[in-house]
Amino acid sequence: MALSTTVSQRKQIKRKAPRGFLKRVFKQRKPHLRLESRGDLLVHLNCLLFVHRLAEESRANACENKCGVINKDHVLAAAKVILKKSRG
Repeated sequence: MALSTTVSQRKQIKRKAPRGFLKRVFKQRKPHLRLESRGDLLVHLNCLLFVHRLAEESRANACENKCGVINKDHVLAAAKVILKKSRG
């Protein structure tokens, strides 16, 4: 019997942001940076919003190309569009 290549839908999603990890990364990379008490949550939210926009744009690119699977080219094209929009 062949193994399934799809991801199980029953996997639990973490409901909390990895705050300790984010704070540690900020301290290591930018020790002089001073964030407000919940600044790490804002950074986490920004990352989630970017990934959500990237997924939507990638799906649109795949649909335009009449492709049922999102591949690397769709994601790269979507990233260029999103970054162009965010820069103004």
